[in-house]
Amino acid sequence: MLSLNKSRNCDVATFVKFYRTFTTKQRNVRDIDYQYLQRSKVPTMHFQKSLPRLPIPELSKTNERYLKALKPLLSNDQYTEAEQRTQEFISKDGKKLQEKLILKDKANKHTSYISEYWFDLYLRDRVPLPINYNPLIVFQYDSKPGYNDQLVRATNLLISAVRFMNSLRENILEPEVFHLQPRKSNTPLFRKVTGFLPEALSWYGAYLFKAFPLDMSQFHGLFGATRIPLFGKDRIYRDPKSKHILVQRNGHFYVFDVLDGDGNLLLPSELLANLSKILNDNTEKAQHPLGVLTCQNRDEWAKQRKHLEETGNREMLQKIDSAIFNLILDDVSISDDKHKLLKHFLHADGTNRWFDKSFSLIVTKDGCSGVNFEHSWGDGVAVLRFFQELYTETTTKPFVHPDSKPVSNNITVTKLDFKLDDKSINFIENAKKEYKEWCDSLSIDYILYEGLNKEACKKFKVSPDCIMQLGFQAAYHLLHGKYVGTYESCSTSAFKHGRTETMRPCTEQTKLFCDSLHLNKCSKDELRSMMQECSSYHTQLVKEAAMGHGFDRHLFALMKLAEENNLTRPQIYDSYEYKYLNKSILSTSTLSAPSVMAGGFGPVAREGFGIGYSAFPDKLGAAVTSYKAHNDSSQFIEALHKSFIDITNILSS
Repeated sequence: MLSLNKSRNCDVATFVKFYRTFTTKQRNVRDIDYQYLQRSKVPTMHFQKSLPRLPIPELSKTNERYLKALKPLLSNDQYTEAEQRTQEFISKDGKKLQEKLILKDKANKHTSYISEYWFDLYLRDRVPLPINYNPLIVFQYDSKPGYNDQLVRATNLLISAVRFMNSLRENILEPEVFHLQPRKSNTPLFRKVTGFLPEALSWYGAYLFKAFPLDMSQFHGLFGATRIPLFGKDRIYRDPKSKHILVQRNGHFYVFDVLDGDGNLLLPSELLANLSKILNDNTEKAQHPLGVLTCQNRDEWAKQRKHLEETGNREMLQKIDSAIFNLILDDVSISDDKHKLLKHFLHADGTNRWFDKSFSLIVTKDGCSGVNFEHSWGDGVAVLRFFQELYTETTTKPFVHPDSKPVSNNITVTKLDFKLDDKSINFIENAKKEYKEWCDSLSIDYILYEGLNKEACKKFKVSPDCIMQLGFQAAYHLLHGKYVGTYESCSTSAFKHGRTETMRPCTEQTKLFCDSLHLNKCSKDELRSMMQECSSYHTQLVKEAAMGHGFDRHLFALMKLAEENNLTRPQIYDSYEYKYLNKSILSTSTLSAPSVMAGGFGPVAREGFGIGYSAFPDKLGAAVTSYKAHNDSSQFIEALHKSFIDITNILSS
């Protein structure tokens, strides 16, 4: 304890500074558990060193899988041509490229053969981020109405998010592990045994428990990160020591520290006070909202950002880039309007967004909350884990309550004031106009079908995921009378630096089922038998993709290898069949978790549909997007509803 006799000559400021430092340390010793969401005995990255590497598929297997995926999409003559072209590639160019890929992979054992190429694919694409790339995920409402108050929910989400980050930074966040038999492996014994093993052997110890640790290299990309627009190829900026968050409201930008000088999370009452100050700021909406510039073509935005930096805004932009994450407070209410919800969290009007941040946590006036995230740095595994941890803690053990009072002695909110010349203002006005036209061209609809659910599918011994995908195939065939390139994302996070693999849900089995269903020539028993065959093959394809035994990433890597070695581009990549398969008319991804109310993304192809879907315990749900000039998502939803009814009748007959 400080001797007051020795400090009588200290000025007041010195004493106050000491007192705050002392009390902060005392508080943090007393409330050490407050700093961390988890304090795992097994270090976060304990399994990373021993994770298996993503396998390079055998060329012959890729040939076989590729041709099987093409068959339901092509006529007999087209398929014969495709088969000849593929065999020629496999025996000549493919064979040479495979050898080069294996050699390159052996020389880069710290990563996977797809990781570098996949980052490059995202960062080189020049299309705008919203709709094209950034997905949305929306939390379920808190079951306690008072906790859906905007200030209360935003503060609780902020606290839990920073606690999650602190655990990650200290390497004490629970490692992500897939437990095949949770009752046997998700136990203290598992943690004790695997935690005792050296990192180089830890994965093998987990395997003996039939538990599979997942790659966690993407998790660090969640915080303090931003995608910076540059000409030709963007880059990802990261600040691993960032202490402040960015808050957007009414098109304005605010920052304040959420960690003190020692890296400790501020008290709930202090965080509440800072957010309260922002919500009580009566400044009118920004006349020139800078955030809308992040809605544009990446080269266009790169040029504009360069101009902003050159006209005195470099420091302000650096504050945005280095912020832990972006918290968006919107002055709109969603209520039960699902159309409004999907539009708001997918794209909104762009004036209160910064789509370049690794993720933005969005909270509306009525407490509807969710995440919009930039996709280049990582995939759904990291985001969904973060999402679920936030929802669980904020709804079961919140730190702020409806009657909590802010403490105003540590408010450090700073409003970022940008210097905008006429040229910058013109950039903003044009971007607002173009973005509005683009968003207006988008059609968004959804379905919540209660005639079938996850458990019912299992009861009928068919995969819920297959039933959803079968519904999409049947719906598209009903509307257009044909079959098209269909993309289902499948995580390969069981491997070091794994990203995703494509699973191709349109198969000969699904084609036979849909043809038979719409021709009305088969009995329900025959259709049910076909459906079960669809389910068996679908499950096989999902397993193969998850284990790195798909064909899409392999063929893509071989193509990129030819490019980087300045080799002649193999004919297969410019063929009709390759382009037709890879034009994802039906781009799909599942977001199944108890915490998720909705999820979705934009169409990948102008003529296509973007379908985010979930098989819930009590219903089947899907959010569907398309461009009005080519498709009406509402018509697809109607066809999907009919298809679900047909499938339900067949299963339950």
